[in-house]
Amino acid sequence: MEIDPPFREAYKDLLIDKKKQMKQMKNSSAPPLSDTAVVSNIIEECELPLIDLQPLVTGGPLEREQCKNQMARASREWGFFQVVNHGVSREILDRMRKEQMKVFKQPFERKKEEDKFSAGTYRWGTPTATCLRQLAWSEAFHIPMTDISTSFDDVGGGSFNSLSSAIEQFATTVADLAQKLAETLAENLGRKSSFFEENCVPSSCYLRMNRYPPCPFPAEVFGLVPHTDSDFLTILHQDQVGGLQLVKDGRWFAVKPNPQALIINIGDLFQAWSNGAYKSVEHRVVTNPNVERFSTAYFFCPSYDTEIESGCEPSIYRRFSFKEYRQQVQEDVQKLGYKVGLPRFAVNAI
Repeated sequence: MEIDPPFREAYKDLLIDKKKQMKQMKNSSAPPLSDTAVVSNIIEECELPLIDLQPLVTGGPLEREQCKNQMARASREWGFFQVVNHGVSREILDRMRKEQMKVFKQPFERKKEEDKFSAGTYRWGTPTATCLRQLAWSEAFHIPMTDISTSFDDVGGGSFNSLSSAIEQFATTVADLAQKLAETLAENLGRKSSFFEENCVPSSCYLRMNRYPPCPFPAEVFGLVPHTDSDFLTILHQDQVGGLQLVKDGRWFAVKPNPQALIINIGDLFQAWSNGAYKSVEHRVVTNPNVERFSTAYFFCPSYDTEIESGCEPSIYRRFSFKEYRQQVQEDVQKLGYKVGLPRFAVNAI
């Protein structure tokens, strides 16, 4: 049975429109339409700043301070960095990947049945896409931390209990890492590090397991469309296929995979909370015509009623709650087809 979602069938109208556009371009001297060349050529591959977290655990005061400063500098200049000696064992990461691949290899018809998974857990494509640049050629399991133990109970006659166990072990370890990283970045700003322990509780965070099937249109369709993350920070475990790209200095760069590292990126809430000091940068995933790609992301989020404010004057952003932010993002996506994000909450926003 077919394991891939029926992208071609579901989005055939968008693909037909693409063919018409290409035909028009051949017969015209006009510049290409914005929807035509979606995935730009990448000039360079970059290695993200690599930070060894061991000094935070065993280092002296000077080593710890140097490590903190490295994290803050990468958050200001890149919005992304990699960490090693992060406390998540190779055994946990390998087990997570093995179990993740197993559930994604289930037939598509089984994956999409909500009576097999918690409602809303499995997602694929982009239902709201009106053009190719809005289409994500990927499938994912979106798992709130509170649902880990029940999300896969009824799948395959209980054969995925090992997946729930692997996810729980991975999530618990990564959650501790997220708290440590957030508190360290807060201290570097001179802010209260206890804010995160009080507001970013397990029940407000979630995991997303991703699979990017081979795509026959890699030059036109994204695996994940350009976006920023609507959280404080994200921790990513990816395979070695590559495909993650980010914007720096107005240009797109391909991130070189590092098998020993986890990737950390700053989210919108941290940019607002730091009054723009830390950067939530646009990133995306491009497709591959030949091989599939797997990743798992942990999103470090506060409770919905948490107030986000910089505590600085003048402040770039007005005070807002996480619930208000999420609602605005969803409203923009429904109305405009894309996320606007933080500009909606700038003090001088129209």
